[in-house]
Amino acid sequence: MIPDYIKPFAYQIPWKSSSVHSGDHLGIQRGLGFEYKGNTSLVDYPDLRRMDLRQTLRDPYEQVQVRLFNHDSITPVYALCDLSSSMQYRGARRKMELVQEVAASVAYSVSGENDVFGLIGYDQHVLDDFVLPLSYQVHEALERISAFTDIETLGRGSNGVLEAAPYLSQNRGLVFWISDFHQPFDTIIQAMNMFSQHQVVPIVLWEEEEYRRLPRFGLGTMLDPETGHDRTIFFRDSIREKFIAAFEQRRLALEDLFLAFDSPPHFISGSFDAEAMTHYFEKYMTA
Repeated sequence: MIPDYIKPFAYQIPWKSSSVHSGDHLGIQRGLGFEYKGNTSLVDYPDLRRMDLRQTLRDPYEQVQVRLFNHDSITPVYALCDLSSSMQYRGARRKMELVQEVAASVAYSVSGENDVFGLIGYDQHVLDDFVLPLSYQVHEALERISAFTDIETLGRGSNGVLEAAPYLSQNRGLVFWISDFHQPFDTIIQAMNMFSQHQVVPIVLWEEEEYRRLPRFGLGTMLDPETGHDRTIFFRDSIREKFIAAFEQRRLALEDLFLAFDSPPHFISGSFDAEAMTHYFEKYMTA
């Protein structure tokens, strides 16, 4: 039975797939699809089902002409999941639960489109227990994703994303990068350069409690889960406003960074909205 937190959405890719396997996306491989590619002689492509009588009568060399079509193809789709300790942050819920919800929804949506799905989880390094190669077997992926919420360790960073590129397909694919993106911008830029062959969809997980629901006055403790260190801060309105301003500035900076790579970010707070994800693709990923 599919868990209730899985919310499928519709997606498309803004390029023609190079895969030889039949699917639901426009491709570049010759086959029995519906996208007209051109004509050639029956000698070069011996398929009488595609004979073009009109072009045959017009051919000055009196060769039988057949129509060529591109067949529809699959595309590889990945959930690249930040499982570092910052995902332990709890506002209304743990961020790790939201990572699980988004990744599982991606996997289930991919199965509905007859594409192949791969999973890559990382913290300070890529985690072998949370890596699955491309497959049509979505149930195995959902089982692995369901174990995300068992992760409770602190003190683990997110530099493992820089080890993820070799796990991606050589063919262009769709990569849902799910993270809070609190790592340094240099790390994000380096990773995006490494993923340049693919279309990255940055899914930014922020909770309003991180910056909007801070104490207005009094002592508060801020914990950095990736280092395990905490810091006591005396809050007042001016300090609180600085936190809010810093987050808003970072949001704008992240948008600019990802747009420079033609990868508009999608921000999520609270819960995953499948309809909003569908609208994202309608807005940004139309072929």
